[in-house]
Amino acid sequence: MANEETYECDALVVGSGCAGLSAAVTAGHHGLKVLVVEKEPKFGGTTARSGGWLWIPGTSLAKAWGIQESPDQAKTYLRHEAGNSFDAARVDAFLTEGPKAVDFFTSKTAVRFDMPLTFPDYHAEAPGGAQGGRSMVTRPFDGHELGDAINDLGSPLPELTVFGMMLGSGKEIIHFMRATKSLPSALYVARRLWRHAMDVARNGRGMTLTNGNALAGRLAKSAFDLKIPLWLSSPVRELIVDNGVVSGAVVVREGRTIRVNARRGVVLACGGFPHDVARRQKMFPHAPTGKEHYSPGPVGNTGDGLRLAESAGGRVEDSLPNAAAWVPVSVTTRKDGTKGVMPHFIDRAKPGVIAVMADGKRFANEGNSYHDFVQEMMKAAKPGEEIAAYLICDHQTLRNYGLGCVPPRPMPLGHHLKTGYLKRGATLAELAAQTSIDARALEVTVAEFNTTAAEGRDPAFGKGSRAYNRYQGDALHGPNPCVAPIQHGPFYAIKMVIGDLGTYAGIRTDANARALDADGHPIQGLYAAGNDMASIMGGNYPGAGITLGPALTFGYIAGKHLAGTTQERSAA
Repeated sequence: MANEETYECDALVVGSGCAGLSAAVTAGHHGLKVLVVEKEPKFGGTTARSGGWLWIPGTSLAKAWGIQESPDQAKTYLRHEAGNSFDAARVDAFLTEGPKAVDFFTSKTAVRFDMPLTFPDYHAEAPGGAQGGRSMVTRPFDGHELGDAINDLGSPLPELTVFGMMLGSGKEIIHFMRATKSLPSALYVARRLWRHAMDVARNGRGMTLTNGNALAGRLAKSAFDLKIPLWLSSPVRELIVDNGVVSGAVVVREGRTIRVNARRGVVLACGGFPHDVARRQKMFPHAPTGKEHYSPGPVGNTGDGLRLAESAGGRVEDSLPNAAAWVPVSVTTRKDGTKGVMPHFIDRAKPGVIAVMADGKRFANEGNSYHDFVQEMMKAAKPGEEIAAYLICDHQTLRNYGLGCVPPRPMPLGHHLKTGYLKRGATLAELAAQTSIDARALEVTVAEFNTTAAEGRDPAFGKGSRAYNRYQGDALHGPNPCVAPIQHGPFYAIKMVIGDLGTYAGIRTDANARALDADGHPIQGLYAAGNDMASIMGGNYPGAGITLGPALTFGYIAGKHLAGTTQERSAA
């Protein structure tokens, strides 16, 4: 049409999470004119509500701790983790370019990271596994640096906040857990709450951004510093393909249809498909109708990037043993009556907590990674029954550590008891009646667990036997930071079902992040990164940050390739 509105740029990035903004900032830094479009009214995507951890081996941050590891060690680990789905070319690209991406972002942009000395891989005991030096977290960020754009940043997951305040991963969470037991922790918490209250009074929200909110904020600040425009509420309707080359997209913005011509290409970074019911039905064995799944990811992540790629000849990886990064979640009722989805990251590892199925029996090491734990849930479920597990603890454990959305003392429990999220029974039998758990089996399970728990032993499942178990346990509890008896009522239970932290089954790409066609050839002008790109982890979950680490890295790779500053990598 002659009067069709057009917009000219070098690179169009679809999605404003870590992968998209990484690609945009990298391409913009290399002199390209970049446009970022986001279909949601807020930017940041899944990243903004994530933990903000990135898993990238061999970085300068690790070397600063004196941790020197060869790429071969990490490659050995990833080969072990990925098994038959190991993709040598893309793994090599990740291990080579990941440390370069970190150096680029920390030296040329507003992005900063902190790395704890010890944060073990989830399977640290496996070949090539490490006790630390691979997982880093985004450094807290002052939201004032975003100016008015702070109002457009996606919110953290409410279930992972305290009074709406994001807690920084690691030390900050420990201070809050120990606030009633330690004077320094109590003072820290008081100062943090006061600062947050002042921010809310002045700005309507907390301004100390942590975790994924800090990463999204830092990347957005870096994009804004490069004068990269970010269009919100601007979904892509279709890709423009000329003679097999992707040269732009049709974008809907403020009721207008705009043809965006992208001379170098388009990067798809739309966050995967956690809320695409049809694709969940096809790819999630536990969701036969597509609805038996509860994702804490943004509701706008409905597989747009995958559908766009398929329309241009791209293919979605469908052979991974796990189509997503699984996490056990509980469904809570917020104070405004809406439903929330709470991921269970660390509570399962605490001493005095076990998990059982409806038959009242334990089925897994509760301290293992969330992805591994859900796979055991699936195996333990009886055919035709809902796949659900229950976290069980006694009153002292609940008040010491909290459970799911239920905070530790001195915070009240009433709301969660009233809504039925938290079940309580004076005895185990009474608790079982509240939850439809087999009462006799539950009593036997707890009795058997208690016989060795006082000594810190769990001969049945080895809770506390792995480095990652112990890291998530209570370091001040001995002799095993993950094991304690369940003995003094009242007793409590929370029901867990299956959710995800992002989808793995994404667009097939080469080592340059280019989408591949049915014959394995790159589609010129089309790139994918983040959860739109098929995971390089082979359907496994090796450590904290295995979605955001590759997202940052392959966004960086795509940005460099768009700018023509990278050597051609083999697709083999």
